[in-house]
Amino acid sequence: WRWLDADGRACLPLPMVNLISGGLHAGGNLDFQDFLLLPIGARTYSEALEMSVAVYRALSVVLTRHGFEGVLVGDEGGFGPRLHGNEQAVELILEAITAAGFSPGKDAALAIDVASTHFHRDGRYHLRADGGKALNADEMTALLTRWVDTYPIFSIEDGLAEDDWDGWRNLTAALGGRVQLIGDDLFATNPARLQRGILEGVANSVLVKVNQIGTLTETMAVVRMAREAGYRKVISARSGETEDAFLADLAVATGAGQIKIGSVARSERLAKYNQLLRIEEEMGASARFAGW
Repeated sequence: WRWLDADGRACLPLPMVNLISGGLHAGGNLDFQDFLLLPIGARTYSEALEMSVAVYRALSVVLTRHGFEGVLVGDEGGFGPRLHGNEQAVELILEAITAAGFSPGKDAALAIDVASTHFHRDGRYHLRADGGKALNADEMTALLTRWVDTYPIFSIEDGLAEDDWDGWRNLTAALGGRVQLIGDDLFATNPARLQRGILEGVANSVLVKVNQIGTLTETMAVVRMAREAGYRKVISARSGETEDAFLADLAVATGAGQIKIGSVARSERLAKYNQLLRIEEEMGASARFAGW
């Protein structure tokens, strides 16, 4: 592999760990699809994974304490409680971070996958979980900005719909210098869509899914294009995954820096986390961790 990080070396990625699921991943209990942990204070991959497991277990206790007992998990292993609104998910995760003995914003931060295309219609963003609000793109940007101002949210994925290019330009102008803005549905691991985003100054990161574009050749073209444009890369699994752990190897070999697998539950997710542990062990003293 010659697709390495900027220093020409492979590195273990920072995991983005799903804690609470909504949207299509958990029966539409929330509008936003994923609320994730970023173990930004970790010094090694194994430490990042240990932190993530601790917060996941603490969240189980926190949910029970708030009356959400017997909560099922979503497609990617995150808890799927019937909350009172989207913002409550953020508040519960922050409580779990503290309960696990970590400092929000210092040891651990949050990422959200809004997946806003799924609730965007007629030019509005319909937030059923928040009392049926219908926001335009500017109002949606203002909502996300308020969250970033209020909470230690370091990453937002698909904050606006996949074809709302004007809205995306405004969102990037508002938050692109402060947080990671990931295009998933926006770019679809498609070199042509990513090229348009780069030219129009839209987002600053790309989610990379091999089976979204269909070939490894096109996937690597997206990774190369993102690196040359200064966009961050996040290697990602999909819903309905298998136990094939190839994505772990791909994330290390490309030096992508981040990986989004799902939660620390379900065998198809754990297979990839465990493969990263094996790679870290095999690399030994030379193992390099991307960190945040």
